[in-house]
Amino acid sequence: MVVTPGLRQPDDPVSSDPMPDTGDNGPADVRNTMSGIASVALQTGAVHGGVHLHTARPSPAPVVPRQLPAAPGLLAGRAGELARLDRALTAGWRGSDIDEAGPATADPPAGLAGAGTTVLVSAIGGVGGIGKTWLALAWAHRHLDRFPDGQLFVDLRGFSPVGEPMEPAVAVRGFLDALEVDPDRIPTDLDAQAALYRSLVAGRRMLIVLDNAAASEQVVPLLPGSPTCTVLVTGRVRLASLIDRHGARHLPLGILTGDEARVLLADRLGADRTAAAPEAVDELVGLCGGHPLALSIIARTVDTRIHTPLAEVAAEVRELGLEMLDHDTDPAASLPAVLSWSLRHLTEQQRTVFALLGIAPGTDTTLLAAAALTALPPARARRALSALEEASLLERRPGGRHTMHDLVRAYATTTARDNLSKPVREAALARAVDFYLHTAHAADQLLNPHAEPIRLDPPVPGARPHPLPDPAAALAWLDTWHSHLLAAQQAAATHGRHQVVLHLAWALDTFHIRRGHRHDDLAVWQAAVHAAAHLPDPAAGILAHRRLGRAYAELGWYEQAAGHLRQALAHAEHHHDSLQSANTHYALAQAWERQGNHQQALEHARRALDLYCDLDQPVRKAVALNAVGWHFVHLGDYDAARDHCLEALVLHRRHGFPEGEAATLDSLGLIAHRIGDHRQALDHYHQAVTLLRGLGDAYMLVEILDRVGHAHAALGHHDQVRTVWQEVLELYRQQGRDSDAQRVQSQIDHLDGISRAGADS
Repeated sequence: MVVTPGLRQPDDPVSSDPMPDTGDNGPADVRNTMSGIASVALQTGAVHGGVHLHTARPSPAPVVPRQLPAAPGLLAGRAGELARLDRALTAGWRGSDIDEAGPATADPPAGLAGAGTTVLVSAIGGVGGIGKTWLALAWAHRHLDRFPDGQLFVDLRGFSPVGEPMEPAVAVRGFLDALEVDPDRIPTDLDAQAALYRSLVAGRRMLIVLDNAAASEQVVPLLPGSPTCTVLVTGRVRLASLIDRHGARHLPLGILTGDEARVLLADRLGADRTAAAPEAVDELVGLCGGHPLALSIIARTVDTRIHTPLAEVAAEVRELGLEMLDHDTDPAASLPAVLSWSLRHLTEQQRTVFALLGIAPGTDTTLLAAAALTALPPARARRALSALEEASLLERRPGGRHTMHDLVRAYATTTARDNLSKPVREAALARAVDFYLHTAHAADQLLNPHAEPIRLDPPVPGARPHPLPDPAAALAWLDTWHSHLLAAQQAAATHGRHQVVLHLAWALDTFHIRRGHRHDDLAVWQAAVHAAAHLPDPAAGILAHRRLGRAYAELGWYEQAAGHLRQALAHAEHHHDSLQSANTHYALAQAWERQGNHQQALEHARRALDLYCDLDQPVRKAVALNAVGWHFVHLGDYDAARDHCLEALVLHRRHGFPEGEAATLDSLGLIAHRIGDHRQALDHYHQAVTLLRGLGDAYMLVEILDRVGHAHAALGHHDQVRTVWQEVLELYRQQGRDSDAQRVQSQIDHLDGISRAGADS
C-alpha cells in the first residue's frame, strides 16, 4: 500500500463525521477524506487535503520451467546407481560420499529442506552409449516432487553427430529465456548473464540437468550459487576441475551385469521368445559385453526380424562383430558412430595411441607395454593413456593395468585398420611382441638359470622390456601376463616372425611346467614346430619336436608323443648333436614313465646319463641320475635307487638347482616309504615341498603332496591325510588333471569310509 497526501478528487468518498477541533491540529472545519481501501488507518493530526490509499500491484508469480524431456524408456538394472544418486541428494548436508553404503534419508533435516549437491554422472566406464542420459532422466523423473520450483535441461552437445559443442553463452541465454526474462533485461556479457541466472534461481528448489558436457568450461557458468538447487551433469569426460573446484561427486557408470542384460532383452523381445532360446540369449549378452546401446541395437534387430531365430542372429553377430552394430543412415543408432564422437576431442597422437591399443596383444596393457607399442617415452605414453581414460575409452584397473570394453577395443582395431598404414601397424606390433618376448626371457632366466639358453636378437628400437628384480617378481609377471604372451606368439606367427614364435615357446617352458599349464604348453609348441620348419637351423626343429612330444605325453596322448620324440631323436643323431640326443632320451624316459613302463624308461634315462657325462653337463647329469634312481625304485631295486639319488642330491646342491633337489628328495622319500620308514619319507617330502612352494612349482608339488598323504596314512594320521589330500584334490582340479582328481577323491572317500566304520564299531 502507498500512502500519498494530496487533494481530494471529485469522486473521492467524503466522510460525514466532522473532525473535532484539537487545537494544534489545525482549524476545526478541516475535513479529511480517504480514498482506497486499508485495513488500518491511523491519524494523529489534521491533514490538509485528502488521504489516498493505493494497493501496490502484486509481483508476478515466479516462472516454473518444466524442461525435462520425457521419462526414458525401459532399461533393466541401474538400481545401485539410482540409489547412489539418492544418497547424493542429501550428501551436501549429511557430509557423506556418493559411494556411501546404506539407504538414503528420505528427507533432510528441518531448516535444510531442498539442500542439494552437484553430481557428475560420468566416469571411467562412461563410454558412449552406456546410458548416462538415461540414468539422469530416470532419476530426475522419480524425484520431481523434490523440485517444485522447476527443472531446467540442456543438451550441451559435447559429443554429438552434428555441430560443435554448445557455447556456454548459448546455454545460459536458453535458461534465461526459459525463466521468461525480458530480453531487454538480459546483459550482453556472459558473466553478467550467469550472475542474473544465479540470482533468478537463488533460494529455489530446482533441478538443473546439464547433459552431454564436453568440458568444465561449458558447465561452470550454468552452476547455480544456491544450495537449494541440485545439478546433474552427464558427459564422457571426467571434468576434473568440476570435481576439484566445485565439489562435484563422480559416479562411474559401467556395463550391465549378465542378469540385467538378460532382463533387458526379455523385456524388449518378450519373455517367451528369450526363454525359448536361453543359449542364444547368453551368447548375445556375451557378445554385447553388457553394453546397453549394443543390447538395444540387437533387440531392435531381433524385433524387426520376427521369424528369425535368436540363434541365427547370434551367429550373425559372432561373424560380423561391430559391423552388426552399425547403421548407415542413423548415427545415433550406430555404436561405431557413437564411439567415433569420443575421438573428436583427442589429439592426433592420442587417436593413434587409441588405434594401436586395438591391435596390441592381449586384452589390456601397462604403461611400459603401451610405451613399447607406441614408441613413446613413458611420460608421454602416460599422458596419452590418461587422456583416453578421461575420455572414458580406457579403464584403469588395479596393478597399473589399462583395459577397454571388448566393443571399444573392436572399434579401436577398426580405427587402426582404416586410419593407420600397414607399416605403422606392423612396426607397432613388432615392438609390442619384442617387449613381451624379452621380458619373458628375462623371467625364464630368473626362474631357471640352468635351462637351455636362448640366444635372442636384440629387441627392435623402442621395445624396452619390463624390469624384473628377482624370481618372485618374474613368476608374478608371468602369471599376470600369460595370456598376453600367448597372444604375442599368435601375432608373431601371423606376421611370419618364425624365430620369435619359437623363442616365445622356449621362454614359457619353465613357467608352463611349474604352473601345470599343459594345454597352453601343447599349443605354443605346436606353433613352434610349424615355425621351426621355416628356419634354417636344424636344432630349432629338434627342440620343437622334442618339447611338443613331451607336451603330448603330459596329456596322455602317447602315440603323438612317440612320433615327435622319435623324429627329434632321429634328427639329433643325424646331425651328431649329442646334447639334443641326450635331452630327447630324457624326454622319452618321461613319456615311458607316464605309460607305466619303467623298464623302457630306465633304458632311455641311462642313455641320457651316459651322454651328459660325456658332455660334462653336471646339472643335467644330476637330473639323469635322479631319473635312473626313480625308475629303479619302481622296479624294486632300492639300493641302486638310493645310490643314484644321493649322488644326484649332492650335485644339485653343489650347483644350486633347487628344482632338481626337490625332485631328488621326492625320490628319496619314495624309497623310504617303500621300505617302511614312513617318518623318514615325510622328512624328505617336507623338504621337497618347502623348496617347491618357494619356487611356485605347483605341478611337481601336487604329486609330492599326494605321496605325503600316503605316508601319513601308513602312520595312521588320518586327520593329516584328509587335510593334505583336500589340497591335492583342489590343485589337480585347477590344473585340469581330472583322472588324478578322481583318484584322490576316491582315496578321500575310502578314508571317510574307514573313519565311519571305526566310529560304528
